[in-house]
Amino acid sequence: MNSPDAASGRERASDRARLDDEAQLIARIRARDLRAFESLYRRYHPRLSRFLTNLLRRPHLVEEVLNDTMLVVWNKPDSYNGASRLSTWIFAIGYRKALKALRRYDDPLEDLQAESRASGEPGPEIQLGRRQAHEALLGAMGELSPDHRAVVDLTYFHEMGYREIAEVMDCPVDTVKTRMFYARRHLKRVLAGALSDWV
Repeated sequence: MNSPDAASGRERASDRARLDDEAQLIARIRARDLRAFESLYRRYHPRLSRFLTNLLRRPHLVEEVLNDTMLVVWNKPDSYNGASRLSTWIFAIGYRKALKALRRYDDPLEDLQAESRASGEPGPEIQLGRRQAHEALLGAMGELSPDHRAVVDLTYFHEMGYREIAEVMDCPVDTVKTRMFYARRHLKRVLAGALSDWV
């Protein structure tokens, strides 16, 4: 039987390998290696799509903003200085592009069926409760401001810490904590304790 220390060591080794791989990818992108860029694009597309979908709440903008984000990665790879994780840098670009898109398209239209639409991922019935909880959380998040929504999304769906989120959002860590406080208070009120494990 594997010990917790062994599992933790394997997880750290896996994280190091992933970070090394991403460092190699960004170095190759600096050298204008299109295959490296395509690999990075495929790797980040699902995570970035989910983040932007939750932040923008306008399905027609998600792919546009995602492509604008990855275009910056391709055109300005030297602006990544290695001071943070590559994912933090990419999510920060996506966050800024999303806010710009929200200002540009101030139409109040939203996908009203987003919460009721099936996820498209087939799963056993045992996952139904979790899926319903997830949909309830997304619905409640839709009532938050973009800044509050981003903090919740980055924390719970992308497992970023406050310091990383502060880098993504280009604000002080205390601002992130304050936004999380108000967002959690709102979510607890709306969800009436049904999702205490999430919030």
